[in-house]
Amino acid sequence: MERKRFSLVLIYREFKPHLLMIFAQVAYTLVYFITEASFNHGMSPHVYVTYRHVVAGVVMFPFAYFLERNVRPKLTFALFMEIFVLSLLGISLTLNMYFASLKCTSPTFVASIINTIASLTFIIAVALRFEVLDLRNPRGIAKVLGTLISLAGVMTMTLYKGPIMRNLGRPLIHIQGKSASINESWLKGSLLTVSSCVTWSMWYIMQAATLKRYPAQLSLTTWMCFIGAAQSAVFTVIAEHNNPSAWTIGLNVDLWSTLYGGVVIAGLLIYIQLWCTEKKGPVFVTMFNPLCTILVAILAYFVLGEKLYLGSIIGAFIVIIGLYLVLWGKEGDQEVYVKTKDKPQCSGEDPECRI
Repeated sequence: MERKRFSLVLIYREFKPHLLMIFAQVAYTLVYFITEASFNHGMSPHVYVTYRHVVAGVVMFPFAYFLERNVRPKLTFALFMEIFVLSLLGISLTLNMYFASLKCTSPTFVASIINTIASLTFIIAVALRFEVLDLRNPRGIAKVLGTLISLAGVMTMTLYKGPIMRNLGRPLIHIQGKSASINESWLKGSLLTVSSCVTWSMWYIMQAATLKRYPAQLSLTTWMCFIGAAQSAVFTVIAEHNNPSAWTIGLNVDLWSTLYGGVVIAGLLIYIQLWCTEKKGPVFVTMFNPLCTILVAILAYFVLGEKLYLGSIIGAFIVIIGLYLVLWGKEGDQEVYVKTKDKPQCSGEDPECRI
């Protein structure tokens, strides 16, 4: 019995990052629908991003202050500016574009496009020389092919909607105003989604580097929430200058979506992603995105009765194929990292020293 318990503990420790990322994708699935309901109710996406990160910062602050007071590095001006840029990429700029695109498209479309983050991360990492590309190796070729296939899937979803798939029955849940949210601004929403994926990919790369200089995930999460909220507030003042009532929310779906987004998504899940990024790397974190796509599609189609277009199905399938080609290529990098990690000396010029 004791041996079995010990075995389960070892399995849990081995697969803890995997379990945490599965939980994260389930939580992300729910946020698509609760925020869409809130936007259809009239809440501004920019106000939502601002409020939810204020909530997240307030919730995370006591944990960060007390649990990491002995391990938190000194915050220099240079490090603060790095966190400022990190907050811009990961919160204010990215999420304002991301949630604005949700008003123009659909949860299924947005969740599918998010799968390109792994391919975009790879492209940006190669451009910045954080990633070594060896076209003589099958895994290197797989990275390039996977990236091109993913981008082809995005183009398919953006430019080709196709016929509407027939619903099999009446939806179990009806979100008021849902049909109006998928409007003629589809191309605008598509461009916003793709742009947010680009900045999100830059955030994944930058946070991996920042964690080496500031290895306190709770504190970094808290700083990003407060700084990102302040940045988003400035943007909201500009975007909603003719609508001061946009800042007012009541005891309705707007409040619940803000609390859920702040406590669970912006607080808990950012911390989980930072922890998993430190343990497994940024590409490992992005490999679980297709799970969210599948869950969103199932809920949207069968439960909410969302209109599902043939182009979205084909494009999502192409994107996921490309994603896993990239991830198969990345497995070789992990093997190289394990082999070189124990070397007593490793020159920064040696390609095998990089991931």
